[in-house]
Amino acid sequence: MRHLVLLLTLSLSVLAVEARVEAYHFDDPVQEARYKQLIDELRCLVCQNQNLADSNAELAQDMRRLTYEMVSKGASNEEVAMFMVERYGDFVLYRPPFKTSTAMLWIGPFIILAVGVLVLVMFIRKRAGEPSPALDTQDHERAKRLLDDKGR
Repeated sequence: MRHLVLLLTLSLSVLAVEARVEAYHFDDPVQEARYKQLIDELRCLVCQNQNLADSNAELAQDMRRLTYEMVSKGASNEEVAMFMVERYGDFVLYRPPFKTSTAMLWIGPFIILAVGVLVLVMFIRKRAGEPSPALDTQDHERAKRLLDDKGR
């Protein structure tokens, strides 16, 4: 029993250490709103499907700290975004600019959709060209009995 209590206490203390939350203080509510907007719009490079606000990765914590420092020093949203892109690449943005290096990010989904539609059309045409299986008189009688039973 003592071991169980000790194990639970230890696991809770580890969770408390892992669940630390940064609390950044802003003198200006406009700066705080800009900070929150930026960390919502910048992608965590470790998690890749989460923004900086939702990620607990160490890199995301560092990126939030850098964002806080830049916003506190008066950097514009564009300056913060440009700094992050220069440091981490276009992937840090949820809406990267359209250029040759990001063209597949923008065009890729449409190519996949077009291929899917093409495969579907080919499948439908192939099925339409196949003759339907012929039914013998026994199958017709069975179908008629089933339909007559349903009508009652």
